[in-house]
Amino acid sequence: MEPANPRPDATTQSEWGKRTPDHEERRLLEGARNPGSELLRATRIFAELIRGFHRLHGVGPCVTVFGSARFAVDHPYYELGRAVGGALARAGFTVMTGGGPGIMEAANRGAREAGGRSVGCNITLPVEQKPNPYLDTFVEFRHFFVRKVMLVKYSYGFVAMPGGFGTLDEIFETLTLIQTGKIQRFPMILVGRAFWRPLVEFLMETLVEAKTIDPGDASWLHVTDSPDDVCAIVRRHASEFGLHER
Repeated sequence: MEPANPRPDATTQSEWGKRTPDHEERRLLEGARNPGSELLRATRIFAELIRGFHRLHGVGPCVTVFGSARFAVDHPYYELGRAVGGALARAGFTVMTGGGPGIMEAANRGAREAGGRSVGCNITLPVEQKPNPYLDTFVEFRHFFVRKVMLVKYSYGFVAMPGGFGTLDEIFETLTLIQTGKIQRFPMILVGRAFWRPLVEFLMETLVEAKTIDPGDASWLHVTDSPDDVCAIVRRHASEFGLHER
């Protein structure tokens, strides 16, 4: 299924330079305010969480795919993301993404084309982040931290494809939750060996040698170029935890 208006290319650096900050969200992180304002803001955040829980109830079992919004439809990483989404859907998993363009769109598209379920947790930004047209269910958030709760809460595995600061943030927050036992040791799968090689070397060599992480802390981290390997890893871990695909 083709989108009605395919996105011709990715967001440019100049567009990012013109973005306007969300002043309401910035106020949250700009120091103390009067108690009434803080209470109102906390209430809005709570309402955003409840809305997310309500919209996403029953979407699982999910696998979350992270990746850049900047890859256009003719990029090899877009095609790889599409193949990963399709493979996960055929294995019986709901594909969850950040709901935007690029790799997120590719994974959702692959899931839709394979007859699977496709879910997006979108974030409101001045540029770039608009819901892609391949979503069966989507919910939009103002706050990144609320969105990340949803991307982690419903998933039995995490797939990180090439991306930038946002993707790295999602990778490391998820790894921290796994390391500290806040979530079960579901797999984190890095797709794109060449792209992720410097990061993997930094984790496996620099951090382990410096003893800032234990050697076993990276045992749930996997690296591959194969959509079939992604599915096999997720299914194996799901089985180990007594979880089952639909």
